[in-house]
Amino acid sequence: MSYNKDAAQTVRALAAIRDLILRGGVEPGERLSEPGLAEKLGISRTPIRAALARLEQEGLLERVPTGGHMPRRFTLEEAIDAIELRGVLEGTAARLAAERGVEPRRMLAINRVLEAIDALMAPSPTNSPLDHYMALNAEFHALLSGLSGSETIEREIDRITRLPFAAPSAFLERPGASVVPHSLVLAQAQHRALVEAISLREGARAEAVAREHARLARRNLEQVMEGGDEALRRFPALALVAG
Repeated sequence: MSYNKDAAQTVRALAAIRDLILRGGVEPGERLSEPGLAEKLGISRTPIRAALARLEQEGLLERVPTGGHMPRRFTLEEAIDAIELRGVLEGTAARLAAERGVEPRRMLAINRVLEAIDALMAPSPTNSPLDHYMALNAEFHALLSGLSGSETIEREIDRITRLPFAAPSAFLERPGASVVPHSLVLAQAQHRALVEAISLREGARAEAVAREHARLARRNLEQVMEGGDEALRRFPALALVAG
């Protein structure tokens, strides 16, 4: 029972610290200490220590020689490389899924997400199509990573997408209500082409579509980086990326 409680506290600390960093609650170069975070988040130091170690392994934090951690700064090239690496890994997952075949229940699940995204993007007088898009997009990519049945690939995709600028929905703009950006229309078309290629056992095509799909995130990042202080206000995680 104690083990489960400790594990739950570590997960809570991990989510809270990651959210603090990605929402701009920590200045670039600011030192994070166990006592300070424990007091700020209302979580004991032991799970805070475990969460900091995990975030260091993920690459989001780096250790300070004098003690503690601070958010890691990334060059634009490193951010782009992380997105490209996600594309390579997702492409490999898609190719293997096509070559090995996928359980019907898994294909049913990912097709249901596609249908939900289609419904979400239908014209609406009141709701922005992005209100729930990012959650569905994340679900699609999580399902995609598991289609090959490779736990190794699934684990590595999960690791790389934890970096804020490499996530599938990173830096999506929010236009006015009921407006569907062209980038989302293209992304959904690629989603469908990807699932179709896997269903038809076309491994090379599935891999190529997945690689091209990841480049949408790269283009979003490059466009957002041109926005200066206004972009930083909309996307606090940009503070981690040096221009």
